[in-house]
Amino acid sequence: MIVSLVKLARPQQWVKSAFVLFGPLYGLRDLIAQGRDWREVLVQALVAAGVFALASSACYVFNDLRDVERDRVHPRKRLRPIASGAVSPTAAAAMIVLLLFAAAGLSLLLHTAMRPITVLMVLIYVVNTTAYSAGLKDRVIADVISLSLGFVLRVLGGCFAVGISPSTWLLNCTLFLAMFLAFGKRLGERRTAEAAGYEASSARVVQGKYTDNLLRMAVVVTAVAALLTYAGYIQSRENIFSFAAFGVPAGFNWLWLTTLPALYAMLRSMVLIDRGDYDDPTEMFVKDGPLAIAGVGFFAMSVLVLVMQARLGG
Repeated sequence: MIVSLVKLARPQQWVKSAFVLFGPLYGLRDLIAQGRDWREVLVQALVAAGVFALASSACYVFNDLRDVERDRVHPRKRLRPIASGAVSPTAAAAMIVLLLFAAAGLSLLLHTAMRPITVLMVLIYVVNTTAYSAGLKDRVIADVISLSLGFVLRVLGGCFAVGISPSTWLLNCTLFLAMFLAFGKRLGERRTAEAAGYEASSARVVQGKYTDNLLRMAVVVTAVAALLTYAGYIQSRENIFSFAAFGVPAGFNWLWLTTLPALYAMLRSMVLIDRGDYDDPTEMFVKDGPLAIAGVGFFAMSVLVLVMQARLGG
């Protein structure tokens, strides 16, 4: 029973809370300049990430409760705890309450001044995700916007938790990246359904309103938009991240190096999605080795450049 309850919470999806850390990471230089301790900033960012993770689990349980009948006829989703009968609807409802209380309790560790706005972002996230489960997921384009908004709210929550304002670059890049993942999810669902021999619309109503060509085009457009926005951000920070290091004279923008794993990850994701290897972006990033390495490489390289800037950039 315990194992089924843990599975019901979908802890593997907590990796999405990494978006909560984006703002604090890229804003760390400014926060330290204001006299903030980086350890204190990290703790607050991790607490916010934990609150979003617990709230998201509650939303996943609600979604599984609503979709239980549809999941039971799905070749893969029928194995979910509620659909398979491993967890009763009553226990699932109690799980939702427990997770929300846990999220509320954890939020008490946030700084008093930052807590109200951060909690507000979490509440809007819960309302948005609940609306998605209740009907938005069956409405073409609105489903993708709702999914994308969830990632944007994570970024906003992370920024507000440490007391910084998100840049327009960060919000735009997050939105386009999230839309790429959402459209990719829809295209991946069609590919895996085709490979399994059933109609994607039988498992997800909105698939009857999408077409392969539309989804392919949307995936490419949002991928290009995300990459160009990130490239624009890097160029806008050239005066900050251009410094002499390792024998390289001043003038080279070290943050540019992070575009390499980002570009690889984006293009590989498109290949995997179009092949129908995955229909869940989170599963794709966790299970595909090269993609996971690119993600870890991007994060590690970003941290390294930020540390170099703090020590050598002045």
